[in-house]
Amino acid sequence: MRNKKLIPFEVIEKAVAGEPEAVNAVLQHYSPRIKYLSKYRGHINDDIQDRLKAQLIKAILQFSFDR
Repeated sequence: MRNKKLIPFEVIEKAVAGEPEAVNAVLQHYSPRIKYLSKYRGHINDDIQDRLKAQLIKAILQFSFDR
């Protein structure tokens, strides 16, 4: 049985390899959480949101399955 809340492993592999569509899929998956974390005084702060997205992309591209 597959958990619908998880990103498929194939998408993660492609994102780590740098495939733009897969990276975008991961960003879309975490979009609600990023919006929640970027709220400041009741409003979404675009600077915080952009920084969180950049940090996620950086983490995706630096990830190694060899651990």
